[in-house]
Parts: sequence; structure tokens; C-alpha cells
Amino acid sequence: MVKRLKKFFSGTYLGLMLVFLYAPILILIVFSFNQSKTLGNWTGFTFDWYVQLFRTPEITDALAVTLSVAAISSIVSTVLGTLAAIGLHAMKRRDRVLLENISQLPMVNPDLVTGISLMLLFLFVGLRDGYSRLLIAHITFNLPYVIFSVLPKLRQSSDMLYEAALDLGCTPMQAIQKVVIPDIMPGIVSGLIMAFTLSLDDFVISFFAGNGVDNLSMYIYASARRGVNPALSTIIFVPVVTLLLIVNLKSIREERNAELQLKKVGMKR
Repeated sequence: MVKRLKKFFSGTYLGLMLVFLYAPILILIVFSFNQSKTLGNWTGFTFDWYVQLFRTPEITDALAVTLSVAAISSIVSTVLGTLAAIGLHAMKRRDRVLLENISQLPMVNPDLVTGISLMLLFLFVGLRDGYSRLLIAHITFNLPYVIFSVLPKLRQSSDMLYEAALDLGCTPMQAIQKVVIPDIMPGIVSGLIMAFTLSLDDFVISFFAGNGVDNLSMYIYASARRGVNPALSTIIFVPVVTLLLIVNLKSIREERNAELQLKKVGMKR
């Protein structure tokens, strides 16, 4: 009886959470195919909002900036974050704990503080190009998330593999490329997808760092008073949810594979 009640309440809680979180977004997606300009009045199915979306130069420019900044910043932050995580993992405990805590500061800092700090830094060094400022700001913002996606995989991996590669004649760089990187690849992919997702829908940091270069989030904010094309929300929401589903499915698959390996080891014993 108690187990049934627990299942009922957990299922009810999960259902209500999904409804409150995703029902407004799903309604917006449905009405992005509506002929009427009023969201609450369905008059017929159409693709006019999407046609209008791609015929507006300001939107296409903002979309190009958003996708290019997200792609470049996620790749650069993944490379730098992976190298930083490997370096942190190889340090002594005291130094590692200190630097890990420092690396967490951009994550616990409010986005407003980070955005204003980066804006003041760009003004101090005299960097005026809006696209470069936006790109550097997104790399800075994404870097800690990549580091803390890769570090758990490094802790799970065995240092004996790296040492065995060195004993077999590999240089340290070859051992990292051929042994360490393939072993922690799931963490690297998770960090890459997370960095891309965070960059895709960022507003606060982009608002202070952009210096005249707008991404989609800034365009939506600027045009909110005169009415926002509902197709914009669909274009942002669908890629983000797709990437999150990929990450979750990968983590579930990894957990199942780990459980199967443990069962096989137990059966052999």
C-alpha cells in the first residue's frame, strides 16, 4: 500500500511538473502555425510565421550570430575545458581543490555580475568589436561547465591506463590522445552539448558584452513590446530540447552499460 502511494505521488508530482514547465511552450509552438496574429484565437493552419521569419533580415542576422557564436564558443571551451580538467586531475589534492573552487566562481556568480565584469574588462583593454566580445564572453561563461562535465569521467577512469601507455613507449601527449581522451569522451561530448545549449539561449551576458551585435535572445527582448514572432520560440526550443534528450539518453545508456559490466564481472566471480 505504501509503495503504491509513493508511486502515485511521485507520478503525480512528475506529471504536474512537466505540465507547468512545458505546457506553455507547447501551446506557443502550436500557435506558431496559427493564421491569426492573436495567440488565443485559432483560425487555421499556416506556415506564414516561419516564412516571415526567414524574410526578415534582422532575424536571420541574429540567428546567424547565435548559431555561429554557440558553435565556435562551445568547441573552443570544450578544448580548453578538457585540457584544464586533465591538468586539474593531475595536480596534488590541495592545489586541485583550490583551483576547482576558483573554477566554480563563474557558475555561482549571478549572470548579471559576470556580464558587467566582462563589459568593464573589454572597455579596459579597448576591445570594441561586438562579435569578438560576444564570443570571448560565451567561451568564458561555458568553460566551467565543460570542466565539471569532464572531471567526473577523469575520476572514474583509472590512472593505471595512462601509466601503462607510458610504459609501452608512448609519450605523455600520445598517452593523453590515445588513452585518456577516448576514455573520457562521453564527458567531453556532454560538456560540448551543454556549452552549446547554454550559449544558444544566453541573454544577460550577451546583453552586456555584445556592443551592438544581437543574438536571438537580445532580438526577442528588443522586439517584445511590438510583438514577437511565435516561430522564434520554436526555433530556439526545439534544438535545446533535442540536445538535452541526446545528453540524457547517452547518460542512461552509459549507466546501463556500466550495470551490465558489473553483472558480468559478478557472474565470472
